[in-house]
Amino acid sequence: MIPVSKSAPMPAARLPLLGTASRGVLRAHRRRLATVSDVHIKNSGGVAMSRFDKDKNLPYAHLQKALKRIRRRIDRPLTLSEKILYSHLCDPDTQDIEPGKSFLKLYPDRVAIHDANATMALLQFMSAGIDRVVIPTTIHTDHLTMAEKGAKTDLAAAKIKHKEVFEFLASASAKYNIGFWKPGSGIIHTILFENYTPGGLLVGTDSHTPNAAGMAMLGVGVGGSDGVDAMAGIPWELPCPKTLGVHLTGQLKGWASSKDIICKLAGMVSVTGGKGRIVECFGPGVETLGATAMATIGNMSAEIGATSCLFPYSIFGPGVETLGATAMATIGNMSAEIGATSCLFPYSKAMGEYLDVTHRGGITQAAMQNLNLITPDENSDQYYDDVVEIDLSKLEPHINGPYTPDLSHPMSMLGEAVTVNKWPKNLSASLVGSCTNSSYEDLMKVSNLLKQADEAGLKPKVPFFISTGSEQIRATDEEAGFIDVMKNAGATILSSSCGPCVGPEEAGFIDVMKNAGATILSSSCGPCVGQWNRPDVPKGEPNSIISSFNRNFTGRHDGNPGTHSFITSPEIATAFAFSGSLDFNPATDSIPTPGGKPFKFSLPTSDELPTAFNAGVDLYQPPPSSAEAQNISVVIDPKSDRLQKLEPFAKWQQGQALDLPILLKVQGKCTTDHISPAGPWYDYRGHLDNISNNMLTGATNAFLPTHPPGTAQNTTNGITDAVPVIARQYKAAGIKYCIIGHNNYGEGSSREHAALEPRYLGAVAILANGFARIHETNLKKQGMLPLTFDDAEAWGRIRKDDTISILGVEHIKPGEQLKVVVKNKDKSEWETMVNHTIHEGQVPWLMSGSALNYIKSQKVI
Repeated sequence: MIPVSKSAPMPAARLPLLGTASRGVLRAHRRRLATVSDVHIKNSGGVAMSRFDKDKNLPYAHLQKALKRIRRRIDRPLTLSEKILYSHLCDPDTQDIEPGKSFLKLYPDRVAIHDANATMALLQFMSAGIDRVVIPTTIHTDHLTMAEKGAKTDLAAAKIKHKEVFEFLASASAKYNIGFWKPGSGIIHTILFENYTPGGLLVGTDSHTPNAAGMAMLGVGVGGSDGVDAMAGIPWELPCPKTLGVHLTGQLKGWASSKDIICKLAGMVSVTGGKGRIVECFGPGVETLGATAMATIGNMSAEIGATSCLFPYSIFGPGVETLGATAMATIGNMSAEIGATSCLFPYSKAMGEYLDVTHRGGITQAAMQNLNLITPDENSDQYYDDVVEIDLSKLEPHINGPYTPDLSHPMSMLGEAVTVNKWPKNLSASLVGSCTNSSYEDLMKVSNLLKQADEAGLKPKVPFFISTGSEQIRATDEEAGFIDVMKNAGATILSSSCGPCVGPEEAGFIDVMKNAGATILSSSCGPCVGQWNRPDVPKGEPNSIISSFNRNFTGRHDGNPGTHSFITSPEIATAFAFSGSLDFNPATDSIPTPGGKPFKFSLPTSDELPTAFNAGVDLYQPPPSSAEAQNISVVIDPKSDRLQKLEPFAKWQQGQALDLPILLKVQGKCTTDHISPAGPWYDYRGHLDNISNNMLTGATNAFLPTHPPGTAQNTTNGITDAVPVIARQYKAAGIKYCIIGHNNYGEGSSREHAALEPRYLGAVAILANGFARIHETNLKKQGMLPLTFDDAEAWGRIRKDDTISILGVEHIKPGEQLKVVVKNKDKSEWETMVNHTIHEGQVPWLMSGSALNYIKSQKVI
């Protein structure tokens, strides 16, 4: 029998938040949902998963049968996350289901990979000897486009610079039955949102995969090795998550937006508050949110460590029409910023409207016939492990930062925080877009504000960059005239890619933006992922920027550790571009016009959706037939500095965890950006030897407090140099070593390079006070030991010249601690205990040298 959550029913103190009328409507709605029966699947069997997967039908019939089997085991109302997860179990009848303890073996419906992680994922897939992927898989080229001069120029430059990688991805996709989205098509999460299905289980090699929450889809970010498992049809493992219920009441007012919900939540629970949890939103406030707004919340749930984020289906009750699909997407997107495994919203009328306008009416009908799959049971909110409350009516705009997405400031208090902390008050840039906030609704609000400023004779006081989420949004917004408005306002329009975040044209919005002087970037990640060539600010110079992105770690956008990055909504970021200062409040403050008159922005207005989307240029490459694929060759030049075939890691050797020197002792925040920086290093994501030269170059070494980040000392000869240089010296001498982490080690992106690099350079174990979920799994997959100090004070006792011996690794058992002996230079020693989460099925990964080694040895694939 599956353990039933011992969570108490909703406290009476919370019930008054739902008015009497709302509670009645909600009860009626839930009774309706709970009575949907299996007969509703009869018309959905022939509905394709997407227009690109015409040979793959929606999985609802299978999921209905699996859900019936689960109900025989769990005799209580089920939450939405439980329904979606447990209906995807490999064996719904016997698998152990114990939140916070067991590991689930699951069959996802889809895998999605972006270009920066796709090279390594494909190299692993190829080394496994698999012929073709067995579930729908897509690769998205969005991270490798550098933002600098604007969409057309930047995209053309990316195609030249990354020609070798793009051709490899295109040919490998065709060879292995993978759909390929070409450069300029859009950001991975936006493309998925525009084209794929509600109610499914999506695995994505990007931590912001919970963006799918805005379409009632459970999206979970993973490392590339996990993605390879799913692609090959091998059961994918996930620690059975607990559930954090977010009870939303009221309705957003004034300048508040869906972005402020997740910014507020991040401040409430921190970057670790969602670890091992799915964020599931419920309550009458959900009915006021749109689908893309929900996606934004889900997307940033990763920043609180959550497994995922969910919103339930909602078609009855007041205010349903006021919160659209893109609003939900915004919330889902940013659930990554609280470290959540994922984030969920229930299926809603707004989602159906979004499906219809994106030409997926058949899926809308199928979803309506299977509401019980994509909505929670009545009274299931009694079984959330924890619940937090947010009254949307009282929520004011929030600005989070700098340097961490959970440092939350209500806009009315930001100016004081800037003064007290002596952060640079004047802004040096404002950026709008990214997978978090580049929907039609977002950019229509931006366009509205730009028109107001233009009519007042104002131009942005700082460089203003705008990126559209996809080619479809770009084409639609250009047709709407938004792009010209943005450009005329002085904004730079970036490509539809991630670009600066990692280090729209039918309604005329693009025209508005151009007229405003904005720089329109390509439909890619750009500055959000560190792809921002920024010559105007010298590296190291303190400055502040504001954006509608989802992360703001040190140096993430421009590689400058002096850049203080603040996160907010697109409309606030736009208003701040015209004030040029962090102490500005558009709700109360005015800006002087060239004629000397005070100008105050009015609240921006927008439609959630256009009448119809303009698809723009077709940038999708479908996989060929299996017969055609046999004639395709995937070539890797042995002299390439971008791509390198993988060699298997060595098996575990007896005694290799004894007398380990410490490469460095990390102090403070150490995200995967610190472990394996992005930006220019994206060039080497497919070449393990080359990219290992960035290992831990952003980490602060507690042993060398006066040295710059990324410095280590060789304990055998006293030489001080960059961390990867010292690591290579150890490797050349045949010396295994360990790394000491701090708190929540490896938070942030899903990049498995942060685990591959230390493994490749000879590390055996990482000992820390805690790990982020995805990074811990990535370390285990590559045959490393992620160990957590049982006594957190042990971290402070470890000294530079100590050696670490981890005893009993060869006999490691699930749930049993390991003993660590710390030997000091003066010959004294002390002991401490460490914990691990390696279960019985993962022990062979460690002993075989990696999960891939073990899978190949068992001929599972």
